[in-house]
Amino acid sequence: MAHETEKQNAAAAAMEFVEDGMTIGLGTGSTAKYFVELLADEIADGLIVRCIETSNQTRDLAHSLGVPLIPFEQVDRIHLTVDGADEAGPGGVLIKGGGAALLREKIIANASDHMVVIADPTKDVQSIGAFPLPVEVTPFGYTITAKKVHDALVAAGVERPRVELRKAPRSTELLVTDGGNYILDCHCGLIPDPPKAAAFLSGTPGVVEHGLFIGIARTVIFGTETGARIIEY
Repeated sequence: MAHETEKQNAAAAAMEFVEDGMTIGLGTGSTAKYFVELLADEIADGLIVRCIETSNQTRDLAHSLGVPLIPFEQVDRIHLTVDGADEAGPGGVLIKGGGAALLREKIIANASDHMVVIADPTKDVQSIGAFPLPVEVTPFGYTITAKKVHDALVAAGVERPRVELRKAPRSTELLVTDGGNYILDCHCGLIPDPPKAAAFLSGTPGVVEHGLFIGIARTVIFGTETGARIIEY
């Protein structure tokens, strides 16, 4: 329950960045869910915003709470995106994609004026890589792509990475993302040079996107039991 309080407090702190008239990107995951719920309360009290969802899961939550959504194609500016992270390291380097929404999350975050990351303190790390790095790949040729992803990580300095295809929850079937792709979970232990790993993965044919978010987050908020710790980049 302590972590849930910390998540709630991080989401509450992120609400301070919300202004009337904004277009807001809504993240995916357990912490982002609290932000959507708080935003819905403010909308019910008269706040006027438009929102874009990063996943079908978040879309369904927003619809259920009366949060107004607009198609991405109708957006000319995203003022703010609030999303969670699986790891947040020095310099605001993130690993995201545990919820299999990394492609849409990165597209929306990268298009935003300001990305705010909300997380509980367990996501605050001094080095990146203990959480398996998600890499989204096309179904065509995925076995070859998995080998190339392994080689790219080795070339980037990762020692003995282990690459696994993600299965759907409670199923033996492969997980399929909202974009129709597969997820490779790359167990690295430590990613010594995240920018290098990001560049090598981005240059691998078959890789649609990876879960390293570098230079995108401007604010990281770690909730505490009594409030929040805010880091600006």
